[in-house]
Amino acid sequence: MAHPKETREKLRGLYVSGKQTLETAAMICQIPFATARNWKRAALEKGDDWDKLRAAYTLAGGGIEDLSRAMLAGFLVQYNSTMTMLQDATTEDLRPSERAKLLSALADAFTKTVAANARVMPETSKLATALEVLEMLAVFVQEKHPAHLGAFVEVLEPFGAQVEQKFG
Repeated sequence: MAHPKETREKLRGLYVSGKQTLETAAMICQIPFATARNWKRAALEKGDDWDKLRAAYTLAGGGIEDLSRAMLAGFLVQYNSTMTMLQDATTEDLRPSERAKLLSALADAFTKTVAANARVMPETSKLATALEVLEMLAVFVQEKHPAHLGAFVEVLEPFGAQVEQKFG
């Protein structure tokens, strides 16, 4: 089925500057993901590198942390897709030993990606750590000093906003 040129341009715009994954952009444009992937590959062969342009837009719009978030989000989409594929594969498609190797490699890639992302995005990593500590403190106060829980919650809410402002 031939699609109008406008659909291809819309897909490109959603992916390059619209911060959408290729999968999401394809759904928005109501085209198969395979078609979107083919259009992207064809554009690259003609010198139109959508990924380079996407990275440039991301950097121009918010710096390395936004790019890192986008890369992590893209990885997580691929991770989820791969996990679904592995879960759906039968033993005829994939021997148990192959499945174990793939799961191990996927877990390793996840660990490395998250660790690299934490190094690139120290503020986001600090925010996550700070919020986790606040949650731990809330549980501690609730379990060990329940009489003080009301005062703690009263202080926690405005302090949580300050933590988000500093690290968010």
